[in-house]
Amino acid sequence: MSFSELIQSLLDDTTRSLAHFGPELWLCGTILALLLMRLFGWDRLVPPYIVATAGTLVGFGITYFDFLNLEAAGEAEHLFTGLLVYDRFTIFFRLFLTLFLVFVIALTVLTGIPDREDGPDFYTLLLGSVVGMMLMVSANHLLILFLGVEMASVPSYAMVGFLKGRRLSSEAALKFVVYGAGAAGVMLYGVSLLSGLLGTANLPEMAARLNLVVTGEAGMADATVRTIVLSLMLVFVGLAFKLSLVPFHFWCPDAFHGASAEVAGFLSVASKAAAFALLVRLAIAFLGQDPVAWAGVNLSLGIAVGVVAAVTATFGNLAAYAQSNMKRLLAYSTIAHAGYMLMAVAAMMIIRHGGAMAVFSEAEARSEAQRAIGGLLFYLWVYLFMNLGAFAIVAMIRNRIFSEEIDDYAGLVNQCPWLCVCMLLCLFSLVGMPPLGGFFGKWYIFASLFQAGKVHWSMWAVLGIAGLNTVFSLFYYVRVLKAMFIAPRPEGARRADIPWIEGAYAGILSLSVLALGCAPLLVNSVSRKAREVAGVLLIP
Repeated sequence: MSFSELIQSLLDDTTRSLAHFGPELWLCGTILALLLMRLFGWDRLVPPYIVATAGTLVGFGITYFDFLNLEAAGEAEHLFTGLLVYDRFTIFFRLFLTLFLVFVIALTVLTGIPDREDGPDFYTLLLGSVVGMMLMVSANHLLILFLGVEMASVPSYAMVGFLKGRRLSSEAALKFVVYGAGAAGVMLYGVSLLSGLLGTANLPEMAARLNLVVTGEAGMADATVRTIVLSLMLVFVGLAFKLSLVPFHFWCPDAFHGASAEVAGFLSVASKAAAFALLVRLAIAFLGQDPVAWAGVNLSLGIAVGVVAAVTATFGNLAAYAQSNMKRLLAYSTIAHAGYMLMAVAAMMIIRHGGAMAVFSEAEARSEAQRAIGGLLFYLWVYLFMNLGAFAIVAMIRNRIFSEEIDDYAGLVNQCPWLCVCMLLCLFSLVGMPPLGGFFGKWYIFASLFQAGKVHWSMWAVLGIAGLNTVFSLFYYVRVLKAMFIAPRPEGARRADIPWIEGAYAGILSLSVLALGCAPLLVNSVSRKAREVAGVLLIP
């Protein structure tokens, strides 16, 4: 191929790729507009949130149009010479992230963080982080994997410390930066080892070359195999940090405590969703498309991931007992829910091994693995509403009573009964109480664990631990509700009169949680679509 033909091929590929890169382009354009507003002082004429909302809504609209035409996107397309992949899985998470971004921007407008002066800076960081998360969910190359994680992380560091002049906020941001830089360095080392050993950084090509290593006679005694396993563990460390899995969770409570509730709510949902999307892609790509050849690896790593998930859920729930601050309590709750969601990934890996053991037929193993990932996607969809709803209510109450301590929530039902009911729905959904959406999210994951237990008994043990953790979590969530509904309001305490528009926002989130549990047609529709999206990744 001549040089001119090469350039023309690259131009054609870029033109084709840009047609499927609309949401990211619109968010980047919105970031540019916000920076120009800051540069020329236009933010004094037009509120920055209007520009941020408009750009996000356009991105959401483009993604929703693609989502309605998922059948047309059944065949995965590689964008930008294979750096990104465009499929149903990508579209699903683009829709998730842009919808969540709309809700977060609306929350910041209602609660007044940031103020108008800092608006362009804050929304630039917020949108920039989401662009990085969009790259994470569509990564098809180790370069994009690392670039996406860092693009999502660096703005998050600044947002955690955005409350200028507060020692707690600055301390949390510093801890987050130091820990994040360490995790990024570890992951980058793993990425460099993998790409160097296998001679490529493209995920499908890596899967093919890894298959050659696994199906050969080389075992753990071989230095190359040991180095590959080590590099995979190093990459997992970086993702475990983003997911706040034990023992890489230490940044989460301090960061959430020091950040505003709005930022904590954003980090608790968006970063988890993007990291889980990337983890699922890596798990399927690195473990190959040949379940027989990878049977032993799937089993060993699946058990290890299940143990990490069980320990994470248990630690998060037990540590939440001792918390007196709502944001720290919800931070440990976030850790626990990351453990629950990781159980779906462990179940998928174990079930794929089951096809090789004749526990399931090949079709049954693929179907059950698809259900496991579909359950994770459904759980994330419910988690968006119930966790953001809880953080939003914390932010609204903070603006009235100037406190985020649980004891200061005493007797709030007498002043803002609707908001207390919304908090009840969100917290009970986090527990997994029927008939709320959180119940069905856990049900789908627990059902996958039960099926995985037919392959290896350890998954039944993980299922039992998950059930016990669900009971444990009830106690510290009820402690919050006890303060709000039963404890008397102290004399002279600040009033928490919530404007109707803030109550309407909390109502939309909490009623969405209720609808995702009480509306059978909606539950079936969302779960079915989630399984269809998951099926794209498991096509042999």
